[in-house]
Amino acid sequence: MDLWKDPVNFIATWLRGLLTGWGLPESAVSVFLTLLGIVILCVIVLVLDIFLVWVERKVVARFQDRLGPNRVGPFGLIQPVADIIKLLIKEDITPVGADKPVYNLAPLLSLMSVLILWAIIPLAPVVFGVDLNVGLLYLVAAGAIGTLSIIMAGWSSNNKYALIGAYRQVAVLISFEIPMLTTLLIPTIFAGTMGLKGITEGQDIWYLVLSPLGALIFLTASIAELGRTPFDMNEAESEIVAGYHIEYTGMKFGLFYAGELLHAFTFGGFWAILFFGGYRLFGLENLGPLVAALILMVKAMIGYWIIMWIKYTLARIRIDHMLAFNWKFLTPFAFVLLMVTALVHTLMRDASTWAYVLGMLLSNALLGWIALEIGRNYSRGVRGKAEGTKQVVEVAQR
Repeated sequence: MDLWKDPVNFIATWLRGLLTGWGLPESAVSVFLTLLGIVILCVIVLVLDIFLVWVERKVVARFQDRLGPNRVGPFGLIQPVADIIKLLIKEDITPVGADKPVYNLAPLLSLMSVLILWAIIPLAPVVFGVDLNVGLLYLVAAGAIGTLSIIMAGWSSNNKYALIGAYRQVAVLISFEIPMLTTLLIPTIFAGTMGLKGITEGQDIWYLVLSPLGALIFLTASIAELGRTPFDMNEAESEIVAGYHIEYTGMKFGLFYAGELLHAFTFGGFWAILFFGGYRLFGLENLGPLVAALILMVKAMIGYWIIMWIKYTLARIRIDHMLAFNWKFLTPFAFVLLMVTALVHTLMRDASTWAYVLGMLLSNALLGWIALEIGRNYSRGVRGKAEGTKQVVEVAQR
């Protein structure tokens, strides 16, 4: 077994031989290696999270014509470490009347809900935690824990603003999870599996090419699930101060913040896996698992940058407009897209590759044109109604 071609199994085999040679039972060695793998993956992901803090602050600074962190360390790279130390030594305040067990557990669940998602991410053909055949179902179930932590934080804080933020997140979860789940079935149709590794290996042609509308709907619903602008109603500073985590201080607040950044990057990774080929890129993944993992990380960072770009460019959507957009447009459009994708896939799966791709693209183009026309007609109706109301008011004022 070559270290370069399969580093994880190479090191695991070496450690297993070493530990069994010391007289440890096979069952204890298996448990130890599993725990060691979990710890190493969590450490790597948390170090990545520290780097994301620097990236986020640098990107928003450029959007706002500022410099961002530039004093502590070269290019301000050590600034996140200084921030962590500051959060650790800040006073830990628990509000009067708070449900302490639930209050203290919520930030831990917020970060844990993101860390457990990395168990199913295929970083390379031979580097992954577990290859679940129901990986997409696991993604949905594990992601719901993050929303549960927000509900717990809002309810246990004994603060009306925190409770409003938590209730808003419930509304967003129920609404935008439906189109996200629907678009998750589109790569399943193409690949014939719900496993993320199988979906990655099945993308000889990126699924973005086959279903650009599916990729767009998944990104939109993911941003809403993350609670990021323009869908940040659970943390609307201008309305409810800081939303669900208003009563949290020190490192407890830091865990929420770290979970949000890592969650955005993780969903950038899932977007890359589902629609952009994951670790595959013109055969470069065959150069070694480190190259394949680097390809996936770059694609995930591009997705994360797009999420940041949207956050720091668009204004917040009013909650009634946001939910109306989902229930009246995004959800039915996602259902129609799924049915059309399944129909075209069934009719053309035996056709040539180029005919299949052309059929999928034309079906997406037709649906996109119909959706734009519906949106235009709806906008004209709303504008005409508003202008008519304005004229009535002007006449009444005369």
